[in-house]
Amino acid sequence: MTAVTAETGTNKHGSPAADDKDASAHAAAFDAAVAADERIEPRDWMPEAYRASLVRQIAQHAHSEIIGMQPESNWITRAPSLRRKAILMAKVQDEAGHGLYLYSAAETLGVSRDELLDKLHSGRQKYSSIFNYPTLTWADVGAIGWLVDGAAITNQVPLCRCSYGPYARAMVRVCKEESFHQRQGYELLLALSQGTPEQHAMAQDAVDRWWWPSLMMFGPPDDESSHSAQSMAWKIKRHSNDELRQRFVDICVPQAEALGLTLPDPDLRWNEERGHHDFGAIDWTEFWDVLKGNGPCNEQRLTQRRRAHEEGAWVRDAAAAYAAKQHTNGEATA
Repeated sequence: MTAVTAETGTNKHGSPAADDKDASAHAAAFDAAVAADERIEPRDWMPEAYRASLVRQIAQHAHSEIIGMQPESNWITRAPSLRRKAILMAKVQDEAGHGLYLYSAAETLGVSRDELLDKLHSGRQKYSSIFNYPTLTWADVGAIGWLVDGAAITNQVPLCRCSYGPYARAMVRVCKEESFHQRQGYELLLALSQGTPEQHAMAQDAVDRWWWPSLMMFGPPDDESSHSAQSMAWKIKRHSNDELRQRFVDICVPQAEALGLTLPDPDLRWNEERGHHDFGAIDWTEFWDVLKGNGPCNEQRLTQRRRAHEEGAWVRDAAAAYAAKQHTNGEATA
């Protein structure tokens, strides 16, 4: 693909781009690159709708990572052992790093991090509905690792092949770290399920509460999703919401059996004809209600995020002042 930069309207060889022919030529080149599984890079020409769709998805993903630090972070001081505390601290730190990778990827599309955070704090951009549920017991840390991070891996591994280069490359490291999170959650639940009757009951209770919200993480059904089909056509996504949800259910059923825990769905059974597990109806009314801001912890999550942002203003100001001073000193010595 001969990439045409958005800034100059010229190709990489510097030849003029004729205005009358550019739109169709650029669109044809873009479509050909996507069809050939080539990566679209920041300085390549891209349709505005493609750019806007990426900004929406990457921003939501980044917001979810930093909001997702909250449900587990309050368990760091209450972890039952030093080993568990170290694992949980590492995980929460990873989530912060994921947010930074993804905000950086979004910035390559011409938006600023400040703009994205303003939209998050004002409610104009969303984050995953799963993080609006409370963590009531220590077992919730395990359930989040196994189910929530497991759902994230199912959804995000295909994003390593996303058509937009910076997003795809960021996801390679994110997915490796999410695999660690999923394994630690599974191991935590296994320890509880094999422990005392009270510990087993606590693990089962956590799975009962997190199972259905985890299925909702993949988004609405395909026939109700306003973005999925176009994202797949652009190869931002590689699989539909329902395909990924089915894959996740098929993975979790044998894992739950190995854990000695029961998934809270009386309709869950193997369908020999389909070669997949059938599962019960999801309460989409709950999903849309939480997404609109009426979940158990929506207000708490955003309030805490705004407060953390305000209290960290002095750090950002100091970093900016230091960078400006270094730049001035560098010019003076040049």
